[in-house]
Amino acid sequence: MAEYRDGRDVDAAHSPRPYLHPVRTLNGTAVTAAGPDDHPWHLGLSVALPDVDGTNFWGGPTYLLDRGYTWRDDHGHIEHVGFSEADDRGFDERLRWLTGSGAELISERRRVRARLVDNGWELAITTTLDNATSRPLRLGSPATNGRAGAGYGGLFWRLPHSPTPHVRTRSAVGEESAHGSVTPWLAWSDPTFTLVFAPADPDPWFVRVVDYPGIGLQLAAHEPLTLPVGGAVTRGLHVLIADGALPDPAATAWATAGRARKRVL
Repeated sequence: MAEYRDGRDVDAAHSPRPYLHPVRTLNGTAVTAAGPDDHPWHLGLSVALPDVDGTNFWGGPTYLLDRGYTWRDDHGHIEHVGFSEADDRGFDERLRWLTGSGAELISERRRVRARLVDNGWELAITTTLDNATSRPLRLGSPATNGRAGAGYGGLFWRLPHSPTPHVRTRSAVGEESAHGSVTPWLAWSDPTFTLVFAPADPDPWFVRVVDYPGIGLQLAAHEPLTLPVGGAVTRGLHVLIADGALPDPAATAWATAGRARKRVL
């Protein structure tokens, strides 16, 4: 139901990295997009950060205070090191975050699991980012560099374009209300599929509907996150992938049942 890609064929200016695409419903509907014309550095479900001590692991232009988005030769890439476990249920993976010159900034441990659930199937992903340097590492975003409301970076899901998307949380409807909120679940649906996102940590949602279809969690929504020497940060996300328009009571029931889960299955 999901294909793993190591990202080695991704253009260097798009910050090559492993990702999942396509991710599909049980009936075969694709619910991710990769390399779209509007943002060719968006890659299905991936882990990416726009600013790690000045290196762009997101792809595309870098946001600079007083200059806006600017193309720079500052792109890094995330390299697959190996699988410690891989079967039909998912995989455990080790990765290295490297600058353009090959210096390692972050050592990542990633776990992905899948299982059948009521109304569809569930994808669980957890990532742990370890500081691989001998200095503190600053993890930032366009928001921390001066662009309010653009704290994207971390776990990010690029969706295919849809003529009638419907985004909501337990207490908000629409892009403007859902973006920046902290809620136990967020749902995206159109007539053919529904995705329900449930975070393991209370990070604000990153929501885009009008400019492009994308959902993520903001690791550095307002202030940079600093990893001390020897430090690490862990984030997780569960996603219910269903065919058709799933009613909100079903989304709530799935998210509520999942609160007792560990970060991954």
